[in-house]
Amino acid sequence: MTVTHGDLTIDWYGYATVRLGTPEQTVYLDPGRYGVLTGEWAADSETAADHHPAAGDRRPEDADAVFLSHVHHYDPDGIDRVSGPKTTVVAADGINVRNSSRDLPRLSELPQTVRRVEQEAEGVVADVPFWTVPAYNEPDGPHTRIDGTPFHPEGRGVGFLLSVAGYRVFWPGDSDALEGHEELDVDVFLPPIGGAFTMDRREAALLAANMNPDLVVPIHYNTFDALETDSTAFATDVSERSIPVALDE
Repeated sequence: MTVTHGDLTIDWYGYATVRLGTPEQTVYLDPGRYGVLTGEWAADSETAADHHPAAGDRRPEDADAVFLSHVHHYDPDGIDRVSGPKTTVVAADGINVRNSSRDLPRLSELPQTVRRVEQEAEGVVADVPFWTVPAYNEPDGPHTRIDGTPFHPEGRGVGFLLSVAGYRVFWPGDSDALEGHEELDVDVFLPPIGGAFTMDRREAALLAANMNPDLVVPIHYNTFDALETDSTAFATDVSERSIPVALDE
């Protein structure tokens, strides 16, 4: 299902992969991994198939810009699948392939134009204004490993606030709900609600209530077991706070 908000279309393909489209622009957030562009995700998981029964092999090659939040969402094949001849990749400066167990090329080795951005940066790419915000797990918070270290330490990733079709779209990345998020001017909020490695559905619902966007579209859940959550309960929680919510399922 495609979610429509004015002139903006929003497609969630699973995990953190989102396509934002207008008649003039196409933007992707964190494309790829776990089969979300190849159809393997829906084919291998009953939960995923329930949410995205039409998922199949995708190679749209229509991106004007691709935004990468951190190394866990860095998938060269996913980038290749969505990239066109003039795609620019905007990547968190904290992406370091040495921090991954996967065999990844350096960002400088990608065929696309790559622009690296720090935690609090702003710019324009493919006529899309963007701002970055820090994205991390609090060291003393609930989203840490057994030894107490955060899954996402500060400095490794970013969230993105984008202006697309005049709408300010916020993807916080793999992050806790952090101080300052609720102060952002946001029209469309794309929160991760899977918990485990990010804010969970209850934390995301509270942040949505404090942020008060025009629309909430949850992502980053049910792609694999650790991210399983009750999206219907999240939608109910948010809508009871008088905030519109749409499930792309």
